[in-house]
Amino acid sequence: MEIIGATTLLLIVCIVFIVLSITQARKGKSKGKLPPGPTPLPILGNLFQFTGKDVFKSLYKLGEKYGPVYLLHMGMDPVVVLCSCDAVKEALISNAEDFGARGHMPLLNRITCGGQGVVGSNGERWKQLRRFSLMTLRNFGMGKKSIAQRIQEEAQFLMNELRKSKGQPLDPTFYFSKAVSNVICSVVLGDRFEYEDKDFLTILGFMNEIFKGFSSIWGQVYNLYPNVMDRIPGPHHKMFKAIDGIHEIIKKHVKRHKETLDPNDPRDFIDCFLIKTEQEKDVPASEFNTEAIVNTTFDLFGAGTETVSTTLRYGFMILLKYPDVEERLHQEIDNVIGRDRTPCIEDRPQMPYMDAVIHEIQRFIDLLPLGVPRKATQDLKFRDYFIPEGTTIYPMLGSVLRDPKQFKSPNRFNPEHFLDDKGKFIRNEGFMPFSSGKRVCVGEGLARMELFLFFTTILQNFSLWSPVDIEDIDLTPLLSGFGNFPRYYQLAFTPR
Repeated sequence: MEIIGATTLLLIVCIVFIVLSITQARKGKSKGKLPPGPTPLPILGNLFQFTGKDVFKSLYKLGEKYGPVYLLHMGMDPVVVLCSCDAVKEALISNAEDFGARGHMPLLNRITCGGQGVVGSNGERWKQLRRFSLMTLRNFGMGKKSIAQRIQEEAQFLMNELRKSKGQPLDPTFYFSKAVSNVICSVVLGDRFEYEDKDFLTILGFMNEIFKGFSSIWGQVYNLYPNVMDRIPGPHHKMFKAIDGIHEIIKKHVKRHKETLDPNDPRDFIDCFLIKTEQEKDVPASEFNTEAIVNTTFDLFGAGTETVSTTLRYGFMILLKYPDVEERLHQEIDNVIGRDRTPCIEDRPQMPYMDAVIHEIQRFIDLLPLGVPRKATQDLKFRDYFIPEGTTIYPMLGSVLRDPKQFKSPNRFNPEHFLDDKGKFIRNEGFMPFSSGKRVCVGEGLARMELFLFFTTILQNFSLWSPVDIEDIDLTPLLSGFGNFPRYYQLAFTPR
């Protein structure tokens, strides 16, 4: 009887799926032609066509078959994929309002507690929290000299740690995470951590676990069937514990800030948020509350730690693979800065090769190949196709960063992509690692300063050495899902 019951239930679900699919297709045809795409299976959708170790490659191949705008089903949810530089730019820039909302992504929804904070929210909540975050970060020096000084100081703490290694090989993962995270900690929490602080190491371990989980197969399956995955055991629950763990740590810091708050002298981002919350305590629809402060602070930690530190880790692996690039960087640093003066952000215009190498590292590693999903804010016509309101959109940043129309050797690391024939730095429309349009990364300016100052300071002080042969350095990602997660490796920093 149980077998019959299960079979009947499965049959009913399949019928419902087919009916819904037919209804949706008819609705689309009545208003216009839906984008082309592979035929989905009941319940499973196009599961077998895009899950696995290299999701981006699977989606890219579908783009080659169906064109730069196509439709597929992630589970039972229809998703429109944009798979070329022109298509992504047209959507995010030329039609910014139509594609300006955050799309459906169960893992992101889980992290943001149902759309709290900046990254996962929409509508008035997103507008208010984003505006406040940008204004507050700027007031604390984002894009100004004061934040650059914080990065310079943290870079020197990192140099001291690396010197302790005495030129012996080490895994650079947490060295970079500590330094980068301390920059955002100084802005958000008002102070930096000692590198061996237990709470600090716990936060960094949690962050690393979350980024890995997002890119794992378990994370991909969760995005397809969240209700099922919530109820079965698996490694994804370790990621959820990490998310909850960071939330609890942030709540403790918020509590301490409340106890010592001086409204006339805000120390950091949390203080500013608490002051804003108090100012709007009598506003019924205010978006400034305890839940919002925890999730917005989490967003800043995530964006300000794992993305930049992973770029550094991936970048130095690339420099090990290409020692000629490292040597040319040493020469530029010696010519422009020398070995005695601390690098500063004002050096960047005089260092076109360093600028080009950093841009090429970001392009080549393609950190978030799928981009963070958007959503159609209304029924719209895009490139002769009808896209229903509420449809999730995946603007594939990887297809922009590796568009052969923009880059002459898209699958090869080549800093010349950002240099003219006279060696001067040139911009490229295909450079879009921070996304674009209304949802461009809030911390882009901060990240660009960090990458320049950390790369330059490290290479001013150290030469790089790998304990394995260059031929054995594998630049392909260890995990490739929502993000590209680099392989672990050993690196020795030899004083120059």
